[in-house]
Amino acid sequence: MATKKTAIFTLTERLTLAAAATPTATATIDIGSYVDVGDRQALQIHSVDFIHQGATASDALNASVPGNSAVLTQLTDLNRGGLVFANDRALIGSSALRIDGAGAYSYEADLYPDNFGKGADDGRFVVNDQLYVSSLCTGTTVATANITVRIMASIVTLSNKDFMAIAIQSTAADN
Repeated sequence: MATKKTAIFTLTERLTLAAAATPTATATIDIGSYVDVGDRQALQIHSVDFIHQGATASDALNASVPGNSAVLTQLTDLNRGGLVFANDRALIGSSALRIDGAGAYSYEADLYPDNFGKGADDGRFVVNDQLYVSSLCTGTTVATANITVRIMASIVTLSNKDFMAIAIQSTAADN
């Protein structure tokens, strides 16, 4: 289906949730230099990880986010303007980190679509020129909180049929 052009590399983006009631944050990751329609070049995403930290890299998240709260984060290949349901075709990866009243953590990561297989040939193909990250904290943050998205990806060349199928699916998901 795809011919590898590069080895697997890492893309990262950090969002900062401000100290506020029900804070939200969004970011855009420009992948236009990795995608080329004329050459049928796409970005193949192998895995997505979400890392939660407090106001600084050494602060625990529960110093920023109070108990009985959740931090929800999603990565999409279309700009939906916020969080989406799990059946949205634009969804690439999502996570939910919950903190109870005692400060204990509970983490939920979707098995699909966060992990796209075991080998270097498995992955989600993206032909759009940007990725979008959205995050929301359901509680009032007392200090800033940070969420880093780490994307393991490679650049591939697709066949004409495969590139067109992915482009059509991506366009259809936009409607």
